Amino acid sequence: MGVEVLIRGGNAVDAAISAMLCTGVVNMFSSGIGGGGSMVVRIPPGDDSSSSDVWSINFRETAPALSNQTMYKNNPMGSRIGGLAVGIPGELKGLEEAHKRWGTLPWKELVEPSAKLAEGWKVQRELARRIQIFGELMLDHPDWRPLFAPQGVLLEEGDWVNRTNYSRTLYTIAEHGSDAFYQGPIADALVKKIRQTEAVGGNVPRKEDFYDSCTGGRNTAVFQSVLLQMFNVLENYDMSARTPLAVHRLVETMKFAFASRTRMNDPITAADHARIAKMATKEYAKEIVRNITDDRTHPPEYYHPAFDVKMDHGTSHVSVVDRNGMAVSVTSTVNSMFGSKVLDTVTGINLNDEMDDFSVPGVPNDFGLWPSPYNYPAPGKMPVSSTSPGILENADGSFYASIGGSGGGQIFPSMVQVLLNLDWGLHVSDAVEFGRLHDQLYPLHLYADEIYPPDVLRFLRQVDHNVTGVQFDKIGFCVVQVIMQKDDIFYAASDSRKNGVAAGY
Repeated sequence: MGVEVLIRGGNAVDAAISAMLCTGVVNMFSSGIGGGGSMVVRIPPGDDSSSSDVWSINFRETAPALSNQTMYKNNPMGSRIGGLAVGIPGELKGLEEAHKRWGTLPWKELVEPSAKLAEGWKVQRELARRIQIFGELMLDHPDWRPLFAPQGVLLEEGDWVNRTNYSRTLYTIAEHGSDAFYQGPIADALVKKIRQTEAVGGNVPRKEDFYDSCTGGRNTAVFQSVLLQMFNVLENYDMSARTPLAVHRLVETMKFAFASRTRMNDPITAADHARIAKMATKEYAKEIVRNITDDRTHPPEYYHPAFDVKMDHGTSHVSVVDRNGMAVSVTSTVNSMFGSKVLDTVTGINLNDEMDDFSVPGVPNDFGLWPSPYNYPAPGKMPVSSTSPGILENADGSFYASIGGSGGGQIFPSMVQVLLNLDWGLHVSDAVEFGRLHDQLYPLHLYADEIYPPDVLRFLRQVDHNVTGVQFDKIGFCVVQVIMQKDDIFYAASDSRKNGVAAGY
């Protein structure tokens, strides 16, 4: 759909909105208007003497007004399943804000194609895989069964599926904008459904929370500090080739980044802003470099993780570049697969479980780390996220790449590896498909794609990395999408790990 928008004369923002809404229809297990996300937009320079403008819109889900630190004390699963797990969705507010600022085609023309699609389409491979994984839910739950097991048998790839109620919802939003979602009957239906799932009522979202939902006030770059930290560290080394030593330094940089992530939060105070800003400075990177040893790796405590911070889950990502050089990188999520598992049958909206990304006071984890007080739930707060939509420029300010990923805590390390692959001379598709490494301190494994070069893995074992071979094409691993420009030609790749396909004209 995004390509069709570009062909009709729309710009990159128009196309990104259309593509993201389409993804929310066919891949509702990972994104949709019941979730949230963030977007980066690059406005190209008007002439050779000016520079580009880069903007970000943060439309991640926020905690309801009655949220507090003890809301899951007697119900640990409440942050994962049911109405108590639902954060206030931000996707529609964010997409509409982007359209108001930079869109060119009418809002209605961007939404209606997805509304039409929701009337019926053939199940694609990724949705079919998730239906099978959650077969018990789809067969036994009265809300899900009519959608994915209407004849008492799970739908498979190629079967016809329709989301009639969701289609009606999108047609309403096409006519009336996001107000129809946050203030009208749609909000009434969602709040009613949420309360039906929580017999005790309590701290679930209220209609006032939807009405008061706000977007854009927070800087997306806050959650990208660890990504920037990795770049700042690696620029101190010779990373001109994939040598065993260069890869060891990459993994060590990754481990320090995950330690820094334990100090992240949605910044509220000046101290929060200062702490997070420091992580992305050149000076802080040099401190890390001084502690990286080339002859061995170290136990997790060496990297000074402060707390236990929950890892976020699956997402969807879209990158778009248009004929005029405008670029968009946008990531959206409902968090876990099928979010909170709350499907409102009136509106057809599948709601997120973003509250599960908050830390909950209690006992230390299996590795002795206590839950992070920085990331405790509070009214209006966003939980820590790994989503990192990014746009890169060359040293002269010209466009280089739009990149992003989906896959929770693996997103920012995977993005760094893909960009290094490009630096190491790989074609964009090979850069995305190349084997990956992942070490997040805990558990005590350096996960290595089984297709990674054996000589590098041997060296990593020699310097004490606990290398564990895995297949990175399984569900749960990160997928990356990228568009890069070289010599006035655009090259694009969408990760085959999730059966992605790049499109253009």
